[in-house]
Amino acid sequence: MQQTRSTRTNEERSEGTRRALVAAARSLFIEKGFAAASTPQIVAAAGITRGALYHHFADKRALFRVVVELESRAVADAIEAGVPAGLDPVPSLIAGSRAYLAAMASPGRTRLLLVEGPSVLGSAAVAVLDEANAARTLRDGLEAALPDLGELSLTALAALLSAAFDRAALAIDQGADPQIYSSAMEVLVERLVRADRA
Repeated sequence: MQQTRSTRTNEERSEGTRRALVAAARSLFIEKGFAAASTPQIVAAAGITRGALYHHFADKRALFRVVVELESRAVADAIEAGVPAGLDPVPSLIAGSRAYLAAMASPGRTRLLLVEGPSVLGSAAVAVLDEANAARTLRDGLEAALPDLGELSLTALAALLSAAFDRAALAIDQGADPQIYSSAMEVLVERLVRADRA
């Protein structure tokens, strides 16, 4: 019994250390960028030792990857939560587009996912993360709205529309009116799908 409690305490302590590292790294990566955020700064902000950092992560890049993975997953979760069950495909896509832009408005998220992520991890690695998260939700929505579209066309359309969403998120992050870009994305989605159905 004592050993189980001790093991649980060690696991909880280890998970707490990991969470502290990820939170501190996220803040510093947003504030300074990946290159300027040093591991001594990260461990100082987390209140732990460098040894603890390297116990949990191979290096700063591995820590950054976890931060990006969590941000990417948070966006997908927000999209799924923002689309009520039972909606028709077009309203579902529009609700998803609103949810995406709202999720990307979280401070620092656009920088992490669309600027620092591709620069540090490479475009291919970020595309894989996106495909498992936000891009997956978009593809699922397009597939429901356009069931007769071939596989290659669906893949290309999802990639192009995803790029438009990312451009909108970047513009909003740089100070553009969120409502204008949200409305523009809704028009784009609706006309795209309705034109294919006509």
